[in-house]
Amino acid sequence: MSSQQIPEENLPVEQGTAHGAVEGAGDPFADPGLPAHKPRVQDIDERAAKRSERAVALLFTLSMLATVGFIASYVIFPVDKIVYIWPFGHVSALNFSLGLTLGLALFLIGAGAVHWARTLMSDVEVADDRHAIEATPEVKAKVMADFADGAKESAIGRRKLIRNTMFGALALVPLSGVVLLRDLGPLPEKKLRKTLWAKGKQLVNMNTMEPLRPEDVVVGSLTFAMPEGLEEDAHDFQTQIAKAALMIIRIEPDNIKDKREREWAHEGIVAFSKICTHVGCPISLYEQQTHHVLCPCHQSTFDLSDGARVIFGPAGHPLPQLRIGVNSEGNLEALGDFEEPVGPAFWERG
Repeated sequence: MSSQQIPEENLPVEQGTAHGAVEGAGDPFADPGLPAHKPRVQDIDERAAKRSERAVALLFTLSMLATVGFIASYVIFPVDKIVYIWPFGHVSALNFSLGLTLGLALFLIGAGAVHWARTLMSDVEVADDRHAIEATPEVKAKVMADFADGAKESAIGRRKLIRNTMFGALALVPLSGVVLLRDLGPLPEKKLRKTLWAKGKQLVNMNTMEPLRPEDVVVGSLTFAMPEGLEEDAHDFQTQIAKAALMIIRIEPDNIKDKREREWAHEGIVAFSKICTHVGCPISLYEQQTHHVLCPCHQSTFDLSDGARVIFGPAGHPLPQLRIGVNSEGNLEALGDFEEPVGPAFWERG
């Protein structure tokens, strides 16, 4: 049934009318406008504004002190120091102090900025019409003018105490990240240049754990050795063996092409670092006919009859040779440390 067929008395009646006539009740989406602006106490009392200024400056200053505390904590607390802090229990003193001071530094900057905005910056609400995405020159000029007005209303130029302490806090906080770069690892110092080998250190067979004698090494054989005194259950065994591991090979002296290699050998017995100069893999594949050794990781190949020079693969330099001799007991011994760092190149190697 259409509305034309419904009796007039049964038609709905509009609210506010007596006989169903629609009266103009106004635009239901009309702009209600902004409430009247109520000034804050800081807007009318300069002494209150000064108190707020000092409070903001105090927060920024405390942030700077927290950043200094972060750096001091990093220097003062050892990495293995454990302390009891209620209610957290036993925690790392370094981690707790770093987290606390850095968190305070960032929080105080935020708190200072919020307090500044709520008490000193202008809080007058401004309504603006929507405009097209593409800004006209007039809009661009207005934006720049609004920015200038905002900077003026923030009083950043007039309230120098806030400005200077804020800049100080923001300048110091990044130092926390710079200090953390120190935690990328221990400084190598001279550790990469030195091994346990020294004059008089005997060569110990890594399989039998007995001192090596010249007659133990036959032509064409490959033997692995380490310095005497290094124990497998030592806490730094892996660190030390990664630098001191040796390959012992016996070559007919007439087949040694490199003059220095022949001089540093003993009756054709040569000792070279077992650590590949590419990325530090242990070398273990030896071809006795050619006197070549092959790194199984990336196939770098070295000629042990010619100063362990690289003949194939990505390795950048020869394997270091250890000068050896025989002691009074008839055992093979080192005549000093390697004259160059073992393993891969590093940035300060020179």
